[in-house]
Amino acid sequence: MSENNRLYDNQGNWESTSSGIENSEYEIKTRKKRFSYLTNIAFFLLTFFTTTLAGVAWANQDPYQLDNFTIGLTYSALILLVITTHEFGHYFAAKYHKISVTLPYYIPFPFLFLNPFGTMGAVIKMKTRTQSRKSLFDVGVAGPIAGWVTSLIILIIGFLTLPPVSFLYTIHPEYAIQGIATTGFSFGYNIIFWILEKIFTSSPTVFMPPMNEVYHYPFLCVGWFGLLITALNMMPIGQLDGGHISYAMFGKNHKYLAYTVFGLLLFFGLAGLLPLAGVTFELGSVNWLIWVLLIFFLIKIKHPPICHDIDTPLGNTRMLIGWFSYFIFVTSFCPIPFTGL
Repeated sequence: MSENNRLYDNQGNWESTSSGIENSEYEIKTRKKRFSYLTNIAFFLLTFFTTTLAGVAWANQDPYQLDNFTIGLTYSALILLVITTHEFGHYFAAKYHKISVTLPYYIPFPFLFLNPFGTMGAVIKMKTRTQSRKSLFDVGVAGPIAGWVTSLIILIIGFLTLPPVSFLYTIHPEYAIQGIATTGFSFGYNIIFWILEKIFTSSPTVFMPPMNEVYHYPFLCVGWFGLLITALNMMPIGQLDGGHISYAMFGKNHKYLAYTVFGLLLFFGLAGLLPLAGVTFELGSVNWLIWVLLIFFLIKIKHPPICHDIDTPLGNTRMLIGWFSYFIFVTSFCPIPFTGL
């Protein structure tokens, strides 16, 4: 050890300073990590609170009445389960490839009049600028598949445990007299939800609520929403999960798919304006115009070149999984996610 790394202590003895610096750096890193964990926990608890409020609101109760809080717990637990499996799919794939990554940061959203689901999802932060082609693919695809499987299981449970029509009457007593309304705010169909409905509710003894009442049923509501957020993440555009997958699969040629999907979103968004002009054309929603703006100005259409080995073959297995992810996207996508807003 050189003298530059030593100092005298109060008794005149030589004392090393390098270990002191190392210990200090270690303590700083430990404090930062501890603070990060506390932040993760705090945002999770806040999101649990806001999603529980959302669950109360979906049950047609006052979310700001403390006595109603427990009503929203099932919805909250289910939606946090979907978000958690999605994010930890990314997390464990990143750990497998030895990529430094944070734990999920959950995003609460208490303004239910703007977002009735009570959350904007969650994010994890990867502390690397470049990746291998295989690691980018694995991290990108693991999250959506994990969240999609979870949503599918929740949906199936929801269809298998549908309560009788009397459950809906407890929420809307007027329906027992006036009949069940079929207008107002409503979820739209995607292929998977439509197929599962046909499979599990074909019996005349099973009551299937109309889509304008599905959100009163936590399993159906969360399952439907899980498919929607999976489809949004799976769009092969920019740095969305689908963009990572597309870039890893096709390299620079991913841009052709990205521009095609962007064009379709623009079409669906403009088609949603036609009813406002008195033209009956039910194949789109103005909501997609918001996504068009977000993608164009923030997310971007093309994926940045971040793979240092983009010419390395991805492999047949990963390519098959990639094509399966497009199946998930197409069957979970909802051209008209909401009506009656």
